[in-house]
Amino acid sequence: MEVPPSPDGDPTADMKPSSDRKHLDIVLSYPGRIWRAVAGAIPSPDPNLLSKIRIPNVSSLSGLSILLRSQRRRHGLPLPLHSTSVHSIRVMGDTSKSLVILEDIMEHVLSHLHSVQKSLLFWQSRAEGTSSQKIYFMVFERGPRAFAKEMYQFVISLASQGSSIQYLSDSASDMVSTKLAVLTSLQHILSTFLAEVYLEVIQYRDVLTEGSEKSLSTALVLIDGLFSKLEASLSHSNEIKKDDNSVALQFQKLPQVDTERPQWTEAEANTATNLICQNLQRLNLYLASLLSTCQKPKKVTTHWVRYTVGAVGLSACSIWLLKHSRLMGSSDIDNWIKDAKESMCVFWEEHVEMPLISIRDELFETFKTRQKGSIDVEVQLNTDALHRMLIAFCEQAKGQQLPPNATDQQLMEIVMARYEKEMMHPVQNLFNGELARAMLIQIQRLKLDLETAMLELDQILKANQINFATLAALPACFVVFLLIGLMRAWLLHDKGAEGRGRIARRQRRLLLVEVEKRLMEFQACMDRGMDEEARCRFGLMLYSLNRLYKAVEWHAKETGEWISLKKDIVDIAKPDMGTVQKLAVVSRVERMYECLLPSSNRL
Repeated sequence: MEVPPSPDGDPTADMKPSSDRKHLDIVLSYPGRIWRAVAGAIPSPDPNLLSKIRIPNVSSLSGLSILLRSQRRRHGLPLPLHSTSVHSIRVMGDTSKSLVILEDIMEHVLSHLHSVQKSLLFWQSRAEGTSSQKIYFMVFERGPRAFAKEMYQFVISLASQGSSIQYLSDSASDMVSTKLAVLTSLQHILSTFLAEVYLEVIQYRDVLTEGSEKSLSTALVLIDGLFSKLEASLSHSNEIKKDDNSVALQFQKLPQVDTERPQWTEAEANTATNLICQNLQRLNLYLASLLSTCQKPKKVTTHWVRYTVGAVGLSACSIWLLKHSRLMGSSDIDNWIKDAKESMCVFWEEHVEMPLISIRDELFETFKTRQKGSIDVEVQLNTDALHRMLIAFCEQAKGQQLPPNATDQQLMEIVMARYEKEMMHPVQNLFNGELARAMLIQIQRLKLDLETAMLELDQILKANQINFATLAALPACFVVFLLIGLMRAWLLHDKGAEGRGRIARRQRRLLLVEVEKRLMEFQACMDRGMDEEARCRFGLMLYSLNRLYKAVEWHAKETGEWISLKKDIVDIAKPDMGTVQKLAVVSRVERMYECLLPSSNRL
């Protein structure tokens, strides 16, 4: 995006028109107005206390201040610096401005690379789709305006050529191929620029870690040269030139200062810093404008048909509810709410309250107290009566006194032996013998067996009252588990590789596979002498490592593996380490760290 220079020729002057500057000042003054309004509304013992707190005017901040305070960053892959030097700078609390600028540039480039990568994956999936899928995308997944346009072109093509389906398929293929070409070229340029920044930092890291003005001047000159290379790459890209919406990007150059001097003046350093920050803002605006025509459509755009149908259905439902509401003089909704409350109360009592009370009572009631019932007394009485009957019958039958320790089984054997003997003459012994008495004893034994079986069955039923109460509470448990599952799915939704589930773990392993793939591609380019393509592959590897770094940081800290894993990731990014050693590190990372293991192998 080219901006004409200011009339005085100062390259660091504000390049915005006066009207835009006024609008920007008005927007930037809103935080102070809001704070003053809040300060006036909050009561305080000292009325002037809140008014003493001043909000700084953002427009008066320098480019570096805006750069540092623009957003709260989450650091990704660190710069390739000496760990001892970086640690000493961090501990002293005086972070080098050169390192801050370089980190911010890498973060912005990595962010744009991520946007390009997501759009590339989307358009590649569309390019690999069938002809019917492409036609469906052209008509139903690009918004209502594109739907109307494509239907108009469809009718015209149908009336003129008679091959409208083929026309839609061809137009979809042309559009997807054009966007893929622009995104691929942009990815190549940005990844090469990222690799060059990384390699230049390695080359001058001894100077950059000093934290002095010399390191700042070195970094600014280095960044200015890299921006010039990036500008040339973007201007010579044929795919980007073919884009109708693309505008040539032109960075401002550093002013003519003696770069060989060991130290710049404060004015020269601030001027150069502001210029670099303005160039970075120009790059962000240019890439945002370029990606706006090539990025994947938003979810609202791709699913506009569903949302439209849902909106129509919601409107119809709202109208239907309005007809049954009090506003239209109807009490149907009140009756439905009342019935719903009653149903919920009945459900709560039958499936939650009563089962829980039953389980509580059963847990506090011992098994011993449950056996003390009326049926237990009857069984004991029948047992004692049967024992007395057996003793009397056996003593009469034997004609002698039985031992006191005789069991019911022994006595019953005597009864059965006499019963068999009496059954030889049943009619005679029924009136004159002991047959009737033996039969009565057996009836008493049968009654005792039945009561004993009933007692055991009663004990089994009482022992399973907790199970019956649990079965009654199953519907409520099912509803609770369903709500927990929905809440968990909502909380873990769209966290990508940083989530906790199996899908996130699989995505982290795929990131490691992508790093290994980029390493092999980099080595293949180096073997063929393709230096520029090798730098591109190295930049893509850095991008994959940055994503892996951010995805595993929290999980590795939770398992205590972060220090070792961070060192391995940084080692993979080092260009002075051989590819064979890097692949060995990748293999170790894949099989040793818990946050990257498959779900089935997790201990």
